[in-house]
Amino acid sequence: MHIWVDGDACPKAIKDILFKAAERKQIALTMVANQQIHLPPSRFIKMLQVSAGFDVADAKIVEKLSEGDLVITGDIPLANDVITKGAHALNPRGEMYSHENIKERLNMRDFMDTLRSNGVQTGGPAPLSARDIQAFANQLDKFLAQIK
Repeated sequence: MHIWVDGDACPKAIKDILFKAAERKQIALTMVANQQIHLPPSRFIKMLQVSAGFDVADAKIVEKLSEGDLVITGDIPLANDVITKGAHALNPRGEMYSHENIKERLNMRDFMDTLRSNGVQTGGPAPLSARDIQAFANQLDKFLAQIK
């Protein structure tokens, strides 16, 4: 089992939780990003820097992951690819994507994208809250407890 992190957009609080979990559970974790990310010293935590470009990090994650791996991402198309490949996807707000909910999330994303392209101001997601961070930590702990 390996944890892959879509690192460019991952909030610092979530990274900190992930770094601690990788050390505690002794699970390999790889941050994938197009810019260097500061990592704590650890034999379990690595950085994979990719070239800049649209979805380059996402494509690299999908290429590298194996069935059963966990991917941390808020990117719904990436989450869909992860699930299709037999891995797991968790967003930074603590929602585990699944075969049951990913198509609905994709449809909503596409709908909002259509609204934005037609000039409708939809706003962005709410800032990450303490409740979101706690939900993420709880969901990650629950997932890691099931695999070990």
